[in-house]
Amino acid sequence: MYDLVLLHPPTVYDFRKEMLFTGPISDVVPSSPVFEMYPIGLTSIGDYLERFGLKVKIINIANRMLLNPNFDVEKKIRKMKTKAFGIDLHWLPHAHGSVELAKIIKKYHPDTPVMFGGLSSTYFHKELIDYPCIDFVIRGDTTEKLILMLLNKLENKSNDSFFDIPNLTWKRGDSCHYNEMTYVPDSLDEFNLPGYRYIIRSVFKYFNLLDPLPYKGWLQYPNTAILTSKGCTYNCLICGGSKDAYELNCNRKKLVMRSPKKMLEDIAFIQRFTRAPIFLLNDIRQGGKEYVDEFLSGLEKMDLKNEIVFELFNYADEEFFKRLNKAMPKYSIELTLESADEDIRKYNGKLPCTNAKVIEMLQYALKHGCAKIDLFFMTGIPNQDYDSAMRNVDFCEIIHKECSEDLRISYFVAPLSPFLDPGSPAFEHPETFGYKKFCHQLEDFRAAMKQPSWKNMLSYETNKMTRADIVRATYDSALKLNEFKYKNNIVTKEVHDEVAVKIKKSVEFLKRLDELALLPQDEQKAAMAIIKDEIDQINRHSICGKNELKWEVKKLFADFPSLTYIGLELLVKDIIKGIKCRLGKIDRNITVTSISQNGKMKE
Repeated sequence: MYDLVLLHPPTVYDFRKEMLFTGPISDVVPSSPVFEMYPIGLTSIGDYLERFGLKVKIINIANRMLLNPNFDVEKKIRKMKTKAFGIDLHWLPHAHGSVELAKIIKKYHPDTPVMFGGLSSTYFHKELIDYPCIDFVIRGDTTEKLILMLLNKLENKSNDSFFDIPNLTWKRGDSCHYNEMTYVPDSLDEFNLPGYRYIIRSVFKYFNLLDPLPYKGWLQYPNTAILTSKGCTYNCLICGGSKDAYELNCNRKKLVMRSPKKMLEDIAFIQRFTRAPIFLLNDIRQGGKEYVDEFLSGLEKMDLKNEIVFELFNYADEEFFKRLNKAMPKYSIELTLESADEDIRKYNGKLPCTNAKVIEMLQYALKHGCAKIDLFFMTGIPNQDYDSAMRNVDFCEIIHKECSEDLRISYFVAPLSPFLDPGSPAFEHPETFGYKKFCHQLEDFRAAMKQPSWKNMLSYETNKMTRADIVRATYDSALKLNEFKYKNNIVTKEVHDEVAVKIKKSVEFLKRLDELALLPQDEQKAAMAIIKDEIDQINRHSICGKNELKWEVKKLFADFPSLTYIGLELLVKDIIKGIKCRLGKIDRNITVTSISQNGKMKE
């Protein structure tokens, strides 16, 4: 019997049966169009709860469905014995699959509580709690302690009232209650973000390797990541993690950084079981100069074996890259430029420096040992018309020449898709910031995800482009970028030809789907079933090569001796902890009075 089973849903349930032309919506992320990569918060929740002797299991339902076409979701859920279920709705594309999983749970476990969490759950909490299959929504960006409080109440049968749990949306009978969001911790150091220790321990503890895998192919090509902060000092118009979005959605009024000490501990642990690159999510420079110096000085003292990948939100000078090169043997950077037009970048808030400064920064990075640079451009942003989208590729050519045709720079273009982020300035004030919204309520997004064509999944159009224009600009700029890459030996002829064919087929399928939409529903469904297999073949890596985003990894995750040693080591600690819990030496009873105003536990 588990205390909590955490399920990660697919975007659409059941995507294996639906004809969905998702196009390039996931081409520049590690997961597939099913978005099977779960948020790292799930591992932090599992890790935190198990410190108190609870049994927590993560089941990546989306990935299990991808790995095995015959995987029986209902059978898996029916057989689960747990005191509560949790489902993440962090990214809005999971709006359909998450609710459908909750319905399946209630079908087989009508009396077992179902809780939702994540940024999108927080935003749409009032709509979610209206579903009969959902009992609780735990709001905010840091919910580990709140979930422990809720599980304690459920365990003690104190479920007559939940008014004393902060950030909780719940219902009793026909009445819904929305507790005030007062828990916003200003320290993240007691949480492991992500909880790789929990993942490895759970494989040995629960004798299941497949359930907690982060995404399809992770064992063959592992990505690891560390969340450096919550909140943001930037206020990009289209970002659900912007300053305004965090304040509106999570009542987080200021940035909070994980300490350099904790991040260094995470890096040391990760390199015990893999040589995969370690991505630092968010720009560490938001923590200030002293923070960066402390972190980089710590890296210098380590016997660092893994490549570290940094995100940069704004211009970095030469001294910064000198410092990176000194601190570690290998590093890379990621830049989301979004647009080649300086005015558009400045308006949107993403890398609001001049193009000359962008090029200068790239030259500094290359000069000082940067191993790889990923540049991302976007279609579907405010004030961008078709010609502006095409100029992104022209800027790539300029960068390539100004950077001595260095092949360490990789170039990508992708649409802002499928949805505007809830809570972002553009979502809250679309007309003000150049958007027209087609989706407003949660049910709108659930319906949009089931549209056969990604063009009709888009929840918006801009002041310069319709949905059809955005699609055309995406494919035309991707085709132009593909030619540029091949001409400059950035991709091979094989990759170039494959991408060119996929783009051509994608455009043809869009036209066919528009024609099928005019048929009666029965005829339309039958015709779509015929082309489903063809569309599935081009739904992944349709605008860039499948290996272009990958870093060189000499030693894969599958270092099973190291994994076994770490797993047994963690398992022994877990057994000792369990004994202490049974002897009453670890108190799991957290009450609202034991959480101070800043979210820390009182002594």
